[in-house]
Amino acid sequence: MVIEVLDSGSSACTPPIVFVGRNRAGNWVAREKRGAFGGLFINRAEALKYALFKNGRHPESIIEVVRQIELEIPSP
Repeated sequence: MVIEVLDSGSSACTPPIVFVGRNRAGNWVAREKRGAFGGLFINRAEALKYALFKNGRHPESIIEVVRQIELEIPSP
């Protein structure tokens, strides 16, 4: 299950850094460093698949974190 939060559509030269980890409820989160995009996932494989898709297939720009991370939805 993916919940798309925000997609900036940025076409920067460097691939975005994406953090992947679990939130306090145990769900998997993939979140761009500055919050430009992100999603909630039921397993690690889907979170990593999403992160790779969103960052242009740059696995070196995906950081798996051991601390809890939350998907933050910005205010309009």
